Amino acid sequence: MGVEHRTSNVQRSTSNVNSAVPILIAVAPNGARRTKKDHPELPLTPYELARTAVACAEAGAGMIHLHARDSMGKHTLDSDYYLPAIREVEVAVGDKMLIQVTSEAAGVFKTTEQIDLVKQLAPHCLSCGLREFVKGREGFERAEKFFFQLHKAGTLVQYILYSPEDVEWYEQLCEEGVLPGKNHFLLFVLGRYGEGDRPFYNLHDYLEPLKRNSRWMVCAFGKNEHSVMKQAAELGGHARVGFENNLWLPDGSLAKDNADLVALTVKMARFTGRLPGDKAFAESLF
Repeated sequence: MGVEHRTSNVQRSTSNVNSAVPILIAVAPNGARRTKKDHPELPLTPYELARTAVACAEAGAGMIHLHARDSMGKHTLDSDYYLPAIREVEVAVGDKMLIQVTSEAAGVFKTTEQIDLVKQLAPHCLSCGLREFVKGREGFERAEKFFFQLHKAGTLVQYILYSPEDVEWYEQLCEEGVLPGKNHFLLFVLGRYGEGDRPFYNLHDYLEPLKRNSRWMVCAFGKNEHSVMKQAAELGGHARVGFENNLWLPDGSLAKDNADLVALTVKMARFTGRLPGDKAFAESLF
C-alpha cells in the first residue's frame, strides 16, 4: 500500500511533463571495472574512447561519461592518463558532445586522491559520487570548501546518488549549505555491480524524497537498463546508457557496441515524443 501511495505522488508531480522537452542521452562507455574480456568493443585507450565518442555522438548522445585507464587497463585517477584521453575525445567530437570526467573512487582511491585529480584537471564537467566526498557530518567542512570552489570556477557538477537514502542525504546537504546552488543535475544509479538482474529500487523510490526542482538522469545495471530508460523518458528525466552498466540488448543478446545502446535509447525516447539533446542542451541542465 505504501509503495502505491508513493508512486501516485510521483505520478502527480510528473503529470505535466512536456514531451517537447529534449532528453539528454549520455554514454558511459567503459566504467572502472569491465575489460575487453567482457566485450571486445569496450574502449580503454584514448584512441578507442575517441572513436567510441564519435560513433555515440552520431547515434544521438550529447554527453560522454569518461573513465581513464592506465597502461594495464585498470581504472586510474592519474592525470597523466586522463589528459590524453580528454584531449583525444575533444579533438574527435568537437562541439558535438559534452565531456564529463568521473572522479569515482571505485573502492580503490581515497577522497583526498579524488580531490587532487579534480584540482589537476580543472575539468569543465565532472561527476561526483556524493557519499564518496562527504560520508558524514565530520566531512561537511572539507566538502563545502571543495564544492564551493568548483561552483566558483564554473565547473558543471553532477552528483551521483546510489540509493533513495542518498537522495535524502543530498537534500540534507543542500539544507545545511554544504552544496552550493538551489538546484542541481543528479544521477540516480539503479542496481549495483555483481547483482545481475536482481530486483532493485524502483525509479519512483528516488523521486519521492527529492524535494528540490533538480534535473535528474538515471542509469541502471543489466537488461533492466532499457525499461528504466523508457520510464525516465516518460517522467521527464534523462538517460545514461553504455557498457559501464550494461552490455545487453532487451532480447538478452550482446550489444554490438556502445552506439548500439545509444541508438536504441534514441528510438525509445522518440516513441515517447522526446528528441535527443545536444551539447548545449546538456550544459543547460547543470
